[in-house]
Amino acid sequence: MTQIKFGTSGWRAVIADEFTLGNVRRAVSGIARYVASQKRSGAKVIVGRDPRFLGETLCSLGAEILSAHGITPLVIAEAAPTPAISYAVIQAKADGAINFTASHNPPEYNGIKFSTPDGAPALPEVTKKIEAEIVAADLGGSLPAGKRAEVQPLDPRRMYLARLREIVDMSVIKKAGLRVVFDPMWGAARGYPDVLLREAGVDVETVHDYRDVLFGGHAPEPDDHLLQDLRQKMQEVKAHIGMATDGDADRFGIVDEDGQFFQPNYIIALLFDYLVETRGWKNGVGKSVATTNLINALAKYHKVDLHETPVGFKYIGELIKADKICIGGEESAGLSIRHHVPEKDGILAGLMCCEAVARRGKSLSKQLEELFAKVGSYCPQRENFRLTPEVKEKFTEKLRSDPQEFFGRKVGEVVRKDGLKLVFGDGSWVCYRLSGTEPVVRVYAEAPSASELGTLSAAAKQWIFE
Repeated sequence: MTQIKFGTSGWRAVIADEFTLGNVRRAVSGIARYVASQKRSGAKVIVGRDPRFLGETLCSLGAEILSAHGITPLVIAEAAPTPAISYAVIQAKADGAINFTASHNPPEYNGIKFSTPDGAPALPEVTKKIEAEIVAADLGGSLPAGKRAEVQPLDPRRMYLARLREIVDMSVIKKAGLRVVFDPMWGAARGYPDVLLREAGVDVETVHDYRDVLFGGHAPEPDDHLLQDLRQKMQEVKAHIGMATDGDADRFGIVDEDGQFFQPNYIIALLFDYLVETRGWKNGVGKSVATTNLINALAKYHKVDLHETPVGFKYIGELIKADKICIGGEESAGLSIRHHVPEKDGILAGLMCCEAVARRGKSLSKQLEELFAKVGSYCPQRENFRLTPEVKEKFTEKLRSDPQEFFGRKVGEVVRKDGLKLVFGDGSWVCYRLSGTEPVVRVYAEAPSASELGTLSAAAKQWIFE
């Protein structure tokens, strides 16, 4: 029997391979047993989905299992963004949410995210208990004999859009005459930021604004190489900015007026600087250990506390809940801000970029130039390398060492918050993280210039295979 393990963003698997109706029943049963163990009676759990294949069926199945455990299912009829579901958990005072989504994974995948009553992704201590409940149910745990709870409908759209209107200054965007193009990548954000912008009188165009369970034949990932249709539409309408979201809208992709893709590292840094400037928020900033040290430099410049976390947005979410940061983000295109959900919000990221371009009257490229002029330039990069079993075993042992030198560079600091990060005297660094699900090592590197990054990247690869 398949062992169901919840990773940094829930459980994901290939449809009809490990992601079967039988395994979904097991996973949801484990969640239901966990929720029931936390609350004697009156529990309610939101059930939502992205637009993937069989989503409606999965929501019905999930609601049926929750109901059998005496837990009221609050079922969302249409595909909904992960951040909207997160906000709905808080507003409805629910005991959690089951979200059937595989986020940015290819169309053959599906998955389950579980959010806790605070709207945040479940922490490891929670998912371990859920995994234990799945095993307990497999060993013969029976369904409760009590009365079934009644299924109730829930529409998170209105409350979530109302919240975005409070956060984002739509009047500034309209006044600037901004032209925006939005690409939901056939995903759950359809009818969210585009509707909000149109209501405010902003000129907005959309691409891929219909349901396609195959997401155009590739992963619904708002990355540089998949945004050509967005760029083409931007060129047609002479747009000032393009924004995209992934399958469940928790990740973002931003394109500048000249068609340049802005990597998430830079977007997080730009919005951090913008929030300090316009909101006066200086309570702190959060970033994963693999995210650009441009944020470290800005924290020092603005005299703001820096919080560096392991990879996984749940750790950023904890900082948001505690109001320790004005913004927190990861280089993998996830961010959220103060007084908002402790969950990644790709819709908010795009709208905040629109506001920054509108208020400052400058392209993102120009804003980044000015940022570099303040604190120095930073060129980050991520690469994945597949490992043979022999190389992986040797390299795993190597990661336990504390190198004093790295190809002629003196190691100034060794960071072990997540994987191995080596920081050098000139501020450049390299970080290695082994994947927990495949024989891959993720290598993050950053240097002051593109040429220096090339040299560092080559050395980082050599260190793996030497």
